Amino acid sequence: MSDEARDHDIVVFGASGFVGALVAEHLADHAPPTTRIALAGRSREKVERARAGLPAGAHTWPVLVADADDPASLEAMARSARVVVSTVGPYLSYGLPLVDACARAGTHYADLTGEAPFVRAAIDRYDAVARTSGARLVHACGYDAVPSDLAVLMLHRQVEADGAGPLADVRLVATARGGLSGGTLASMRGIVELAARDRSVRRLLADPYSLSPDREAEPSTRQPPDTPAPGRTYDGRWVAASPMASFNTRIVRRSNALHGWAYGRDLRYGEVAGTGRGAKGAATAVGLTVGLGAAAAAFAVPPLRALLDRRLPAPGSGPDEHTRRTGWFRMEAHARTSTGRDYRAVAAAQGDPGYAATAVMLGQAVLALAVDGDRLPDAAGSLTPATALGDVLVDRLRSAGHTYEAGPR
Repeated sequence: MSDEARDHDIVVFGASGFVGALVAEHLADHAPPTTRIALAGRSREKVERARAGLPAGAHTWPVLVADADDPASLEAMARSARVVVSTVGPYLSYGLPLVDACARAGTHYADLTGEAPFVRAAIDRYDAVARTSGARLVHACGYDAVPSDLAVLMLHRQVEADGAGPLADVRLVATARGGLSGGTLASMRGIVELAARDRSVRRLLADPYSLSPDREAEPSTRQPPDTPAPGRTYDGRWVAASPMASFNTRIVRRSNALHGWAYGRDLRYGEVAGTGRGAKGAATAVGLTVGLGAAAAAFAVPPLRALLDRRLPAPGSGPDEHTRRTGWFRMEAHARTSTGRDYRAVAAAQGDPGYAATAVMLGQAVLALAVDGDRLPDAAGSLTPATALGDVLVDRLRSAGHTYEAGPR
């Protein structure tokens, strides 16, 4: 189907949800005036109510009714648009039918999933279909895993330009302040529950190359653990296991493989959470490590899971405007090349990572798909931010006020 036959350039699916409304607001403020944007959800009334809360320019945007449980409605929505962005999760529960519809319609697709089993299923079922139709299916376009994916891409670009040899070791240290995401917690719960009853899911989660396009072609390089013991960085800061590491590292390794292992055939890549210096940093590192283990165990036990459900944020909810505004994140990727040279990349932004900053990342990814087609990498299928959008997204995020930089250390 040609672009001219599409009624909309962008459709925001899940526009009445918390993150969906933030993404729609970002598009209302930053999309070119001629961009044809529509809002979609299963309840026309709720979507119209969400539209009324957007900037005035969005008040005439069309409203579409589509339901994750109604494949025909998803197919109609996909065929009406050049790009569909989905904020409807958990994606493992609700996301695959829309990926299917977009892949078959040749419609570009973006989401903010952090669920490795969902991405693996989307790859296995729809990558070949999308490569045939020309659709770019771009997963993980939020805090999971845009900063990680683009930071390593920038390191690759820099060391390649310097003739410093391929990347050998990269360790990303993430620090952030923000509110808890109900959607992220729901995704974590769903994965823990599924892993508890399905051995194949446990194997998938344990495999450092679980999202590879060709698992048999991956090297035997031993990767850093996803949940390392608390320790220190080269400059004395304390670090601990990062709750995002088990997903973000797989996205980065998929990007490397899709690029023909151009980053480094034997690249070792790991992520940790920075917790500060001194005794307070050490205590926080230990507390974070213990807390992550306890949370995973609690999600696996039905009575404890029910207790957590009553106390933790629900899907579709989010922090207040003050928390969204005052939050921030900073990721520093420290790299060594095969020739022994040291580099550093920084990805940082103001705004709650899972909400304010994610709305910018996802919004700019969608705009890149909608208006930058002639500048994007020549790729189709099930992709990552680095392989689908690459330097175009880096430039867009810099223009939106985010920091992305790389150079020698």
